[in-house]
Amino acid sequence: MTTASAHEFFQAAASVAGALIGLLFVAISVAPERILGPDAAEVHRVRASASLTAFSNALAVALFGLVPGYDVGYTAVVVAVLGLLFIAGALTRVFPAWRAERIQLTDITFLLALVVVFALQLRAGLGLDAHPNDGGDLQTICVLVIVCCFIGIARAWELVGGPQINLRHQLYDRLKSSRGPRDPGGFNEP
Repeated sequence: MTTASAHEFFQAAASVAGALIGLLFVAISVAPERILGPDAAEVHRVRASASLTAFSNALAVALFGLVPGYDVGYTAVVVAVLGLLFIAGALTRVFPAWRAERIQLTDITFLLALVVVFALQLRAGLGLDAHPNDGGDLQTICVLVIVCCFIGIARAWELVGGPQINLRHQLYDRLKSSRGPRDPGGFNEP
């Protein structure tokens, strides 16, 4: 299996990543003060940067995967290292806000997901560089391109203030509402 065998995938992935980057810029331009303004929360800046990093990662790998005869392993390595450097920088930016309890740890757990993605991409890229016909490493890189798109979408959703859908909270709320309100006498009406 060679990079050429994934040509259609890279073509579609480049189109998707490019469109998502465009939509991210539109979303940011609608409310720039919330994300880029002087009073913007640091977590919003990091979410915007994380979205752009995830989408750019997917776009770079996909575009270089379209270059005839080019082994995408090297690109995967470079953008994975750049992604890891981004995460290091993002953590240094949000750490003071986390220590001051202005943001919660759950607000930045997406950075851990990106660490995993970039570490796996680095490993697969190095493997593909060493063995250019390794279908497993190429397939891993392709899957990680998809994962980067999903991570970017999730961060962009948070960025624009979309409602969070948390299964644990949904189940708790459902259970709580099914019990109904309790009256002081301990009896519930049907």
